[in-house]
Amino acid sequence: MEVFINLAVNGLATGMLIFLLAAGLTLIFGLMDVLNFAHGGLFAWGAFSGIWIYSTTGSFMLGILAAIATGLILGLALERFIIQPVYGNHVQQILITLGVMLVLSEMIKVVFGPNQLSAKTPSYFSGSWEFGDIIIIKYRVFIIIVGALVFGAIYYILRNTKIGLIVRAGVINKEMVQALGINIKRVFMLVFMVGAAMAALGGMLLGPYSGVIYAEMGLEFGILAFIVVVIGGMGSITGSVLAAILVGLSGSFMAYYVPDLALAVNMLLMATVLIFRPQGLFGVKG
Repeated sequence: MEVFINLAVNGLATGMLIFLLAAGLTLIFGLMDVLNFAHGGLFAWGAFSGIWIYSTTGSFMLGILAAIATGLILGLALERFIIQPVYGNHVQQILITLGVMLVLSEMIKVVFGPNQLSAKTPSYFSGSWEFGDIIIIKYRVFIIIVGALVFGAIYYILRNTKIGLIVRAGVINKEMVQALGINIKRVFMLVFMVGAAMAALGGMLLGPYSGVIYAEMGLEFGILAFIVVVIGGMGSITGSVLAAILVGLSGSFMAYYVPDLALAVNMLLMATVLIFRPQGLFGVKG
């Protein structure tokens, strides 16, 4: 039982980190119809900028704020100068955002150096709780709580606020929202910036979780985020959080019980969903 609980906590923590990256991705695709393969680069830049500030100042919370600010700034620049010219053309979106992904990864090496950076857990989240043979690591519980709070905030905003109503309407019919006098381009920019900030936050939180960060981490986690978006359903926040938890749990348990399948299990999950429910768990046909 203690092994099961420990693996479940690890899987939930990993799932919430993936959710922070995938949630912005599914919002961007659902509202803007943009395939943004550069999203993982924002994840990596959030990690490096946040951990650098954290290491320099000693303030973990200041590092989180720095990561979010980095995501907002990069998201604004990416949407305005890279994404806007290729709206409506998926082939160009894939090519140009893949290029941006590579540029962002290499720029990390230029700015922060080619080596990995170590990331320590803040003192107030270090250590663990012990309940008999069950060991619960405090920082992983913190990640789970942050992910749950972010999901709750996004869900509430989308369901109960005016801006959320505009975003949901824009997902269904962008042209009608524009015809009602709403500046849909500004909404697009806001959604893109928020999605980028969530990705950067996820990268920052990953640092103390894994102990090290590296320039190529954006590509690795970006692939996981796309798997989560496909499994959960394009444009569905609820689908993204459940799919992220499913991916995190399956990876955690497989790595312990069947290590040889740990790398393949996520692809198998995605293939199974595409075969039996192509629109995803919470997606809508068409």
